[in-house]
Amino acid sequence: MKKSTIWILGVVMGLSFLSLLYLQISYIEEMVKMRNEQFDEGVKRGLMAASKEVESEEVARWLKEDISEAEKRAWEQGKSVVQIEQFTATSPDGSKYPVMELRTITSTQTELPRAMISRKHGAKTIPQTARSMADLVRNRYLYQRALLDEVALQMVYKASNRPVEERVNFKNLDQNLKSGLVDNGIDLKYHFKVIDRDGREVYRCSDYVDEGSENSYSQPLFLNDPPARMSMVKIHFPGKRDYIFDSVSFMIPSMIFTFVLLITFIFTIYIVFRQKKLTEMKNDFINNMTHEFKTPISTISLAAQMLKDPAVGKSPAMFQHISTVINDETKRLRFQVEKVLQMSMFDKQRATLKMKELDANELITGVINTFALKVERYNGNIESELNATDPIVFADEMHLTNVIFNLMDNAVKYKRPDEDLELKVKTWNEPGKLMISIQDNGIGIKKENLKKIFEKFYRVHTGNLHDVKGFGLGLSYVKKIITDHKGTIRAESELNVGTKFIIALPLLKN
Repeated sequence: MKKSTIWILGVVMGLSFLSLLYLQISYIEEMVKMRNEQFDEGVKRGLMAASKEVESEEVARWLKEDISEAEKRAWEQGKSVVQIEQFTATSPDGSKYPVMELRTITSTQTELPRAMISRKHGAKTIPQTARSMADLVRNRYLYQRALLDEVALQMVYKASNRPVEERVNFKNLDQNLKSGLVDNGIDLKYHFKVIDRDGREVYRCSDYVDEGSENSYSQPLFLNDPPARMSMVKIHFPGKRDYIFDSVSFMIPSMIFTFVLLITFIFTIYIVFRQKKLTEMKNDFINNMTHEFKTPISTISLAAQMLKDPAVGKSPAMFQHISTVINDETKRLRFQVEKVLQMSMFDKQRATLKMKELDANELITGVINTFALKVERYNGNIESELNATDPIVFADEMHLTNVIFNLMDNAVKYKRPDEDLELKVKTWNEPGKLMISIQDNGIGIKKENLKKIFEKFYRVHTGNLHDVKGFGLGLSYVKKIITDHKGTIRAESELNVGTKFIIALPLLKN
């Protein structure tokens, strides 16, 4: 599959998952908003119902108090009075509601029995008695209406002046709030307090807490009071947040599963690109390996053909030269094969190291002496500053030698053609560590490539320049060996200035 096709597929699938996740989050937000609005509306209705109950209780109390006084005056004057009787009735749907009934009581004996007496027992006829009863009812109605109007007028002028403690039974208010909220579908623990017209708190429930009071609801207790004299009840719900989110919690697992699928998809795309990149690296490796093996094989083949020439056998010098070429190319071929096999071994298991006590300064000095001839071939120079006062490490001599050799060999491979090679090798001590640095003045490495140079099969691109051969295994091998020695290695480089490798190894005493 082409890389562009994978990119398009990945983008489409990624956008699909992100859109699905966005829709789920938006749906949850809308549900939370809707539940908040429903909750707010239910609380407002419940508070309104409680407020009406408080007003009804006050009206009943006024009627009882004022009409009882009117009864006394009427009895004293021999008039009929209105008596209030309150009881509970049941509606067809089974709910109960308070009912007040007005009954008229008169202190004088009614004439109704006389109306039932025949002519020989009295002077009044039945029509006269009927008219008398109608007048009596009309008079009672006019008196009762006037009495209720008087009570209502007194309530308008006097009720709002009374302290809220005298107007409200707080225990009944609690019951009214609870029933009002339950009737509107809110069965949640609440706390409330009552504020009088001066803004003074006159009552709070016994278990009052401030948690959740930042989102409180207010309702006037008496809607018909003047605005400046209104008393308020404030109520809040500590468990409102949990109540709201519990109603949409069933959506959270779906959102989590979608998020997990998105992460899995991203990881899968990452693996696909990584495998594709690895495949490309392996193809480059095969191509490089072919070139690396082709040169010594062709050289050996040519030398073998020359040995068949009778003239070569007659010239000992020519024979010796051809034998030396064959031997050198065979060693070169064996070295390349060993590097490939060595890296294959590292893929399967940890390298088998023959650890022993080593003087790193002596080891590096030996590598410099061996490598000096190759550097001089390129008109180069090696400068060493082995200043480590404690150079003793616990290491594998062969592998550590190969590490130093590979780093120096890279300096030769990537030298600038217009500059003579300059190599600087240094050692010094830091607390508990032996530090080794190998610095060159070569072509350098770009910053974006610097962090990849220790990856297996990775080779820095050199544009159209193909004269540097290799498998991209050398620095990977170096990194592996230093790590197995419990050390670290890092690279510092600047393009067209040079590269510096810094190794840190634990000292023997540590």
